[in-house]
Amino acid sequence: MLELARDRLRRFGARVELLEGDYRLIEVDERFDVVVALGLFDYLPDAATVARRMHGHCQGALVATFPRWTWTRGPYRAIRYGLFCDCPIFNYTRAGIESMLGQSGFRRVSFKVANYVLVVVAEPFG
Repeated sequence: MLELARDRLRRFGARVELLEGDYRLIEVDERFDVVVALGLFDYLPDAATVARRMHGHCQGALVATFPRWTWTRGPYRAIRYGLFCDCPIFNYTRAGIESMLGQSGFRRVSFKVANYVLVVVAEPFG
């Protein structure tokens, strides 16, 4: 997945930096213009903690995806990931995301629905 991202972002040269590792554990001492978290919050039991950490690394915008529960997909994912893969998954509502990001220091939270995913763009305070 990172190789695909590197290929697609190569045209931006040194303006893009991709880091690989467990974000909850990786050492990052800088702030970035954009923090991207795609497909991450599906699997985080401690989403608020991660959102606060992202706020500390974000100086421009957070772009993140959050799965949303639907009757057509929710039960299937719960069984597939929860029972068969022993991997709990988490679903979100707009109100829950907005509250969590607001408490983490983000403002101007905007949403776009893309199938079963909420695409969120948020700006940090200050």
